[in-house]
Amino acid sequence: MKIIKQHILFDLDDTLVYCNKYFNLVLGEFFENMQEWFDGHALTVQQIREKQLEIDVTGVNKLGFASHHFPQSLIDTYRYFSQKFSKPTSHQEESYLTKLGMSVYDQEVEPYPHMVETLENLKSAGHALYLYTGGETVIQQRKIDQMKLSAYFDDRIYIRQHKNIEALEGILSTGPFERRVTWMIGNSLRTDIMPAVTAGIHSIYIKQPSEWQYNMVELQPNPETSMYTITALEEVPKVIHENIQQQQQKRTLG
Repeated sequence: MKIIKQHILFDLDDTLVYCNKYFNLVLGEFFENMQEWFDGHALTVQQIREKQLEIDVTGVNKLGFASHHFPQSLIDTYRYFSQKFSKPTSHQEESYLTKLGMSVYDQEVEPYPHMVETLENLKSAGHALYLYTGGETVIQQRKIDQMKLSAYFDDRIYIRQHKNIEALEGILSTGPFERRVTWMIGNSLRTDIMPAVTAGIHSIYIKQPSEWQYNMVELQPNPETSMYTITALEEVPKVIHENIQQQQQKRTLG
């Protein structure tokens, strides 16, 4: 089978490298502190979790992936329950929450299993690889440098604070992308897959065992594109190459 060159955009966080597990570790510490500070008020982890998630999702919708937003969501949750239970807020406790929230960005970067093999497979097959990630440039560039990802993406790296259809369209309209041979690979239905479907490019959704609620949306299928759901990064090359083969067979028969 002749491999037709594809243009493949990869998300970074929780697609190529771990991210949410570090947020979950910080949140676990946050829940423990909140229960200690509000001891005697029968405040449950579930109540804290639900309020922080509500504040977090609302903020990301407005601000995008700004680094200060996550620690602020911890402080705003703390203030909400302080007001609810008539507990005076403490500058010391809020300062601690700021440091706790920001600590998530200092974690050592850890690649997903088979990251290197997956990228090597696609690169050696002749495909053009691109990195499209949400967040702040300094934070995301640190991860890119630590993982030496420029070996696969070179200068084909796009970092956007808001990751949505407008951002993707801006990339597609200015880059060398022919949409029928362009793919978006990512773990977020909201920021990776829905914009790809809307833009008329193929997509591969890497489903995670536990999803951040912000990522979950209902998709309207696009008959002009292919969308696949997998559970492991290493499945990506097989899906893409089987799709190429199916397209070639259709053209031969048609």
